[in-house]
Amino acid sequence: MIPYAWGATEAERAAAFPCDRHLVPADEAVFRAVDVDAPAAVVFRWLCQLRVAPYSYDWIDNFGRQSPPQLTPGLDDLQRGQTVMGVFELVDFERDRHLTAVTRPSVLDGVFGRFAASYVVEPRGDTRARLVVKVLVRYGRGPIGWLTRGLFPWGDLVMMRKQLLNLKRLAET
Repeated sequence: MIPYAWGATEAERAAAFPCDRHLVPADEAVFRAVDVDAPAAVVFRWLCQLRVAPYSYDWIDNFGRQSPPQLTPGLDDLQRGQTVMGVFELVDFERDRHLTAVTRPSVLDGVFGRFAASYVVEPRGDTRARLVVKVLVRYGRGPIGWLTRGLFPWGDLVMMRKQLLNLKRLAET
């Protein structure tokens, strides 16, 4: 179904991802994927930009500030514990291969839930790559948790589709 697997193949949905170790148990997983006409190292470098901006709809998730349209020097100097997209913490990475982040612990986890995401870059020769994302969700309890359960797959589809297409466009230019 599209809100759960936009662009991702059956094999990608069956594969193990680094985020699988960081949110156990999870209630649900969603997958997003896009082909990029750029080398894997370039795609990964753009993923590092997620440390400073979400690259989705900036007016929604970046308080109206434009995500940088060029690479920021030093953002590829990754360390566990760094902030990613404002609310995530970098928990695992492999240069030119993947970034994995989880939402920072909060007293509101029981209400809104927890999330873990792996952005995986798969080389397709020397000049192309595939960017595949898996997001794991552990929903909160109560009415807000149930509301999130119904809305998250669709909302994430809209936001992450925009994010991946923006990263693709920037990597290809």
